[in-house]
Amino acid sequence: MKNYTSKERIKLLFSLPVVIAALGYFVDIFDLLLFGIVRVPSLETLQLDIDKVGTLIINWQMSGLLIGGILWGILGDKKGRLSVLFGSILVYSIANILCGFLPQLTHENIVTIYASLRFIAGIGLAGELGAGITLVSESLPKDLRAIGTSIVAGFGLLGAVAAQLSVQLASDWTISYFIGGAMGLALLILRISVSESGIYKEIAHDSSVKKGNFIMFFTNKERFIKYIKCIFIGLPTWYCIGILAVMANQFAPAMGIEKLEPGKAIMWAYIGISAGDFFSGFLSHYFNSRKKAILYMLLFTIIGVLFLLGGMAKTDISYYFFCTWLGFGTGYWAMFVTVGAEQFGTNIRSTAATTIPNMVRGLLPIMLLGFDSFKTSTNVITSAFLIGIIVFFLAIYATLTIPETHNIELNYNE
Repeated sequence: MKNYTSKERIKLLFSLPVVIAALGYFVDIFDLLLFGIVRVPSLETLQLDIDKVGTLIINWQMSGLLIGGILWGILGDKKGRLSVLFGSILVYSIANILCGFLPQLTHENIVTIYASLRFIAGIGLAGELGAGITLVSESLPKDLRAIGTSIVAGFGLLGAVAAQLSVQLASDWTISYFIGGAMGLALLILRISVSESGIYKEIAHDSSVKKGNFIMFFTNKERFIKYIKCIFIGLPTWYCIGILAVMANQFAPAMGIEKLEPGKAIMWAYIGISAGDFFSGFLSHYFNSRKKAILYMLLFTIIGVLFLLGGMAKTDISYYFFCTWLGFGTGYWAMFVTVGAEQFGTNIRSTAATTIPNMVRGLLPIMLLGFDSFKTSTNVITSAFLIGIIVFFLAIYATLTIPETHNIELNYNE
């Protein structure tokens, strides 16, 4: 392995693939979380039920992510990582711009239209992270992969903060949708100068290598178990975001808090996630282990969840503080996606790295279904606690039993 100087390392960590992937993920997160942030004001403007319709639209968006993750993952392995980076951003940028015109449409079919646009946006948003992480992982030396992917996620996740600020500063929520779409289209121009992954180029025209075969994850027992474990590792991230942050307004009465704004809860959670993603990359580098870094972050998150649901959040400020805590703890998001990419060969790596995080996102409707179901027989606090027990148990089990991939060579095929 070549020994790089400090100057060479910095140059590699801020190379064009890393910078463009980070900017792409910034726009991706901006647009992904925008509905969660404008859910209340947009549905009020459209005279729709905030909780019932809001949950419906979130479920459609997350379902789009699930389907899009498979489509873009396969395309990334069959046609190259760059095909996804261009195609996905075009889809979700157009969908977001159209969301800005919703108030001008008839109210008769507005729920269907809104849900359909978020579904299409979800399909587009599904491709960004996996393709970016795959490209960066294959472009950097193995000892810099964790830090490089953490830079991508750490900066990219600040898109949530930008989304919340755009809503606060804009005179109307529709402007935020226009901003998100415009940023995406502008990013297309920057991506023209990015080169394809060298590792992928070696198999691009080799017809003997099966590329982007999603079924391969289910035809081999060992490969299937690794794939499922990768998904389990990421579940707590969207439990904390999708339930404890996005549904923050539902916890206010139970905690004796006058008002909680989901947009602010999401913003503070993603400030924490951004910091946590930077931290987890260096933590993995320090321990020479992906598994140790993720495990410590999970344990830190569990403590925060126990404090939050145990009654330590007595004001809106303290609730947002714990959202930041949980965000920092679940800041192993980039690490978890990197682990997913490193578990599999080049010919299905994009499919793995793209589908795994979107499987996690796509399982949010299942978590919300369980959350709503438990609420009918208990209360909002107990319901969240029960869902938390399930997702953290699965995540810790998967983390402890999945193969370590720190410093593994990626130039191989399944």
